[in-house]
Amino acid sequence: MPQPRKTQISLIDPPYYHCVSRCVRHSFLCGEDTFTGQSYEHRRGWVEERLLFLSSVFSIDSAATVFALMLC
Repeated sequence: MPQPRKTQISLIDPPYYHCVSRCVRHSFLCGEDTFTGQSYEHRRGWVEERLLFLSSVFSIDSAATVFALMLC
């Protein structure tokens, strides 16, 4: 059941949140697809640039964008 945002986010606790997005059906966002051998490395820079842009639009800081993209 959905919860209001005010019950999900605490203003007292440290303001760090782990946001995760995953691909489904063996879709590859970055890296090399082991099934087809096709490389999707060209997307890594685009994703990083987009995340940094969106963080500035929504006035949030991104603490580990690059590290997270390296693990894809």
